[in-house]
Amino acid sequence: MKPNVQTFIGCDSSYEDAKIALFGAPFDSTASFRPGARFAPQAMRTESAGIETFSPYRNRSLEDIAVFDAGDLELPFGNASRALGEIERFCSRVFSDGKIPAMIGGEHLVTLGAVRAAAKKYRDLAVIHFDAHADMRDDYIGETLSHATVIRRVWEIVGDGSVFQFGIRSGCKEEFEWGRERVSTERFGAKSLRGTAETLKNRPIYVTVDLDVLDPSEFPGTGTPEAGGFSFAELLESIGACAGLDIIGFDLCELSPHYDASAISTAVACKTLRETLIAFGDGTGR
Repeated sequence: MKPNVQTFIGCDSSYEDAKIALFGAPFDSTASFRPGARFAPQAMRTESAGIETFSPYRNRSLEDIAVFDAGDLELPFGNASRALGEIERFCSRVFSDGKIPAMIGGEHLVTLGAVRAAAKKYRDLAVIHFDAHADMRDDYIGETLSHATVIRRVWEIVGDGSVFQFGIRSGCKEEFEWGRERVSTERFGAKSLRGTAETLKNRPIYVTVDLDVLDPSEFPGTGTPEAGGFSFAELLESIGACAGLDIIGFDLCELSPHYDASAISTAVACKTLRETLIAFGDGTGR
């Protein structure tokens, strides 16, 4: 792999030396309300110049965590199956090289490609999911591949007792009824997260963060804003609660930068990514 010309701040290690391979998945063709998440990876690279590499929260710098920025994948707009295949192929290579893929979406469906690759590499995979929305529909207007169905498709791969959702505050009645016996869902918050983390210490974990888990008063730049969400501090605390686990891959999704002309949402996404890279890059790993 060759280095990307514009990188997220502090993510300029070589691929050979890196522990984490950062990449963008600029795909939003199934967005059900307001599209635009395809523009997030490049917006975050540009806006990252406005933050420091050092985290006062964790007393570490991104420069202490070897991260390679591979740039954005070239994904076919309008063809979800092909886009997921490209993401799966990229992540499979990263996994085979013993590294951690870190994906910037894109809409939330892109998570499915990464989980498909992870499940082929790691047995007994579990998924920790932060989101405003349950994303457990079997189909959305007849389409089974959608950002509204992604966790249902993930469950089909990892099975019962392997998906753990936090911050959920939106979904149809059928989703919650279907998920009651199949996934663990904490509505509105993440009070049970530390206890959940204790039970997952011996399992490989993929973490997916839909940034609309944040309250729109702090993060309006997203396609489906939902009132009643996390504060930024609560999201950082949740990421910290996962830091000691065996994180084998992770993603941040659903920033739609042009819905927030102030670029505050993009700045929040950048800082969240910095903290997540440091927390998970400094963890146990494999």
